[in-house]
Amino acid sequence: MHKMLISAVAIVPTAPAWAASQTVTLSVPTMNCPVCPITVKKALTKVPGVSQVDVRLEKRLAIVTYDDARTSVEALTHATKNAGYPSAPSENSK
Repeated sequence: MHKMLISAVAIVPTAPAWAASQTVTLSVPTMNCPVCPITVKKALTKVPGVSQVDVRLEKRLAIVTYDDARTSVEALTHATKNAGYPSAPSENSK
């Protein structure tokens, strides 16, 4: 009986196991100089749960991979806005 209880506890998933890695493409229309992507990337990488950021000046996009249990698209857009670069999910976003 004791071994069965331990086995049952071992297979119960925890909240982080339910978390999924998500990718969103943010449109950042006010990026217009070579320093802008650096600022945007820095702001996004400071958001807890963000694992990867790729900023493309020529397309004015930021592609962000994040843990949806730790952050949200709203938190990402808030971070870019606070850095001086308002953003919104792109229509091409996954």
